[in-house]
Amino acid sequence: MPPLPKKKTSTSRKRRRRSHLSVSLPQLVTCPQCRSPRPSHHACPVCGTYRGRDVLAVGEARRRPPRT
Repeated sequence: MPPLPKKKTSTSRKRRRRSHLSVSLPQLVTCPQCRSPRPSHHACPVCGTYRGRDVLAVGEARRRPPRT
């Protein structure tokens, strides 16, 4: 037989153990170009700039290569 717990784990003990498992909100900063919120250390999804340079083609139709 496998080992089993001798006593039931109380709700408060279980919740206290799981207290660090909560999901945190992402840290957002304002984009200096368009003033929209964006994740820090990421390119802006609205204007496509990162550290003052255009790195994403936003608004243009992006073509994907056909699947084979």
